[in-house]
Amino acid sequence: MPGPAVLFVCLGNICRSPLAEAAFREAAKKAGLDVTADSAGTGDWHVGTPPDRRAQAEALRHGIDISSYRARQVTPEDFRRFTHVLALDAKNLADLRRVAPADASAEVSLLLDLVPGMAGQSVADPYFGDEAGFAETWREVSLGAEALVRKLG
Repeated sequence: MPGPAVLFVCLGNICRSPLAEAAFREAAKKAGLDVTADSAGTGDWHVGTPPDRRAQAEALRHGIDISSYRARQVTPEDFRRFTHVLALDAKNLADLRRVAPADASAEVSLLLDLVPGMAGQSVADPYFGDEAGFAETWREVSLGAEALVRKLG
């Protein structure tokens, strides 16, 4: 039986969700957990483009190259293909619940709900800030990724 399949979702799929995907892949690898991971956006503005250069730089600071990632938009099939669809903020969670097909099988929730003391919180959106914002986003998605690995392991 295949392992868990997790989709991380933010708005444009160029900052938060690619970092969450990378952090989760790394945490799962370290834990020896067989998973499938991907990321997507609820919006279509950046489809086909690589992650924001600042997100790529932050991932590289942690030894992870995400330059091959490409932004894509969430599809109805994602709610059947993935076991978990994790939103990075409340607005995207609401949008995901709105567009989920009637036969969706994925568990749809907020990433930081998995982190003790952070339930209901959104991962910081670093897009309009500087590099320091990307470090904060990395910290938050890493906490979420580690909590998810513990839950799935």
